[in-house]
Amino acid sequence: MTTYSIRALSGDDLSRRIDALCEVLENCVSGGASVSFMHPLSREKSLRFWSNVAASTTRGERIVLVAEDETGDIVGTVQLILDQPENQPHRADVSKLLVHEKARRQGLARRLMDALETAAQANAKTVLVLDTATGSGAENFYLQCGWQRVGEIPRYALMPQGNVTATTFFYKFL
Repeated sequence: MTTYSIRALSGDDLSRRIDALCEVLENCVSGGASVSFMHPLSREKSLRFWSNVAASTTRGERIVLVAEDETGDIVGTVQLILDQPENQPHRADVSKLLVHEKARRQGLARRLMDALETAAQANAKTVLVLDTATGSGAENFYLQCGWQRVGEIPRYALMPQGNVTATTFFYKFL
């Protein structure tokens, strides 16, 4: 069984590991994950996304956690967006929980979310918010992780192949 480690990356680390992060994102989008991108996702778009994430991380606006296998390859990631309006200093958004298909079904998504919650608490965040495609495996996953379903908005987004989907919103108190 593969052993995985989870750690936060700095903005500089993200820039250095950008190709590996692009690979995870592109793999998830090609597999149908509703994570804000359409299929096919070009390397140029993927690079631009991760470059922006690296800059945001450098500014202290977010924390990016990665899961690495025994060889140091990045196989998963999740983001905690700390930068919120001044009347919401206690809240953070969760974004882009991604696990490469080669590392799925091993509890890695759960470990990433547990590490994210620990990072949120360390940053005085007590309310987390996220959204996901209604009816997806991710929706059930978040329920199993103790998240509270708020509701859904029909026709909220497009899936990577272009079909419209509803989006379900969740929160969790820490």
